[in-house]
Amino acid sequence: MRHPSSLIRKTPALRLYGRRTVLRPLAVQDFPAWRDVRLRNEAWLVPWEPQRPPGAADPSRDRVAFEARCAARDRERSVDHAYPFGVFIDQQLVGEVNLNNVTRGALQSATVGYWIDRDHAGNGYIAEAVVVTMRFAFEQLQLHRVEVCIVPRNTNSRRVMEKLDLRCEGLAERFLEIAGTWEDHLRYAITVEEWDARRDAHTVQWITGR
Repeated sequence: MRHPSSLIRKTPALRLYGRRTVLRPLAVQDFPAWRDVRLRNEAWLVPWEPQRPPGAADPSRDRVAFEARCAARDRERSVDHAYPFGVFIDQQLVGEVNLNNVTRGALQSATVGYWIDRDHAGNGYIAEAVVVTMRFAFEQLQLHRVEVCIVPRNTNSRRVMEKLDLRCEGLAERFLEIAGTWEDHLRYAITVEEWDARRDAHTVQWITGR
């Protein structure tokens, strides 16, 4: 039996479509757009991200580091470990949605992380991109569970979960290192059974518009 992601790994021009968004892997030629959006949003984004290892180059400022980041993401996708996507509106990079920590075997799960340009926040773009990513995870990768973990005081990220009405499973204490501190995280999740029950409504609202 073929691995559920075998065809995806052979398709470098992977594209996913929402009602307004296009998701695709970032490539080397995206560096100027990445640099612009990341540097403009540094104060908005960095407090919610893991600390960069000492001495590691910043891909927002270093093209070589960005190229290495793209290559690492390509490798992760090729071995079915992660599926990272840039989020584009009218061909403009506005953020990312990443399907990380893909685990097979008895678990069949992954985690989703996301960020958006502050100038485009509040328009439901990330909620739409998360729905597109969930459909990809459940219907193409054939995963059973998708999880999103959020620092409780990150109200902007939590608002995405509220829009999508994902189930909150509780608080994981000191769950992830964020900006140098081991932070508690709220864990939100959806299983394929829940997706199947809500697929039509999500598709109409976020993907087809009809």
